[in-house]
Amino acid sequence: MKIPASELPMTPDGRIYHLGIAPENLADHIIVVGDPGRVPSVSKYFDTVDFKNQNREMVTHTGTLRGKRITALSTGMGTDNIDIVMTELDALANIDFKTLEVKPEHRTLNIVRIGTCGALQEEIDIHSFIAAQYGFGFDGLMHFYKHEGFDEEIVEAFVKHTGWNEKLPYPYCVKGSQELLDRIGFDMVKGVTASAPGFFGPQGRSVRAQIEYPDLNTKIDSFKFGDRKITNLEMETSALYGFGQIMGHNMLTVCVAIANRITHDFSKDYHPAVEKLIQTVLNRIF
Repeated sequence: MKIPASELPMTPDGRIYHLGIAPENLADHIIVVGDPGRVPSVSKYFDTVDFKNQNREMVTHTGTLRGKRITALSTGMGTDNIDIVMTELDALANIDFKTLEVKPEHRTLNIVRIGTCGALQEEIDIHSFIAAQYGFGFDGLMHFYKHEGFDEEIVEAFVKHTGWNEKLPYPYCVKGSQELLDRIGFDMVKGVTASAPGFFGPQGRSVRAQIEYPDLNTKIDSFKFGDRKITNLEMETSALYGFGQIMGHNMLTVCVAIANRITHDFSKDYHPAVEKLIQTVLNRIF
């Protein structure tokens, strides 16, 4: 069935609308970062860079590393941007741009997010690398999509433990790629990464606007489900893992803890740790 032009917008020269790139500009192995300025920090380690593009906050660099094609791409902040980026990445991989029909053979992408986060467990040191076994969403985005394979048991236990207010988006939990975790994050702190729909109030920060649920972080960090606990907070992973599950792509998030929300520590300079994480991921991605 042909996809209407209004559902999957294209530029006049045949590129996907928001990312501004064509299918031939995308590799199977993709590093995503939130900050557009971090894309060159990744691609400087490529052996070659043969394509560069920027549209809005989405910067794309594609080249080669150890003889294989690789793409570095910025998403901007938040799960709403992930909705755009993941839909368009999947379309680039699995939609025929000439016929606007789904290709008969599925192309699987391997996507690793490199980011920063706040730790939610006291024992996690600043500058620790955290690999997300699961993405836990407070944003509600994936409830707009039909999905299977999400972890409902842990969500039910979490809602009960926290007394989750019905006015807030209902949480969801999705497992990441075990294969990518074993290859890239085997020696990192592992746990459940929670994604909030904002940086301040949704993550328990109060500046001038007072927050409605001041004890929410305490309830979150005290939650346990078997051997699982929520290790850190950021703003993108839950949607990445959700779309990965729905669309059939391999997803992993690895983050540098630049703050510990329990001890109230904050990194004086996290850039060397991010640089080391970038190098670690690129050394292990394939």
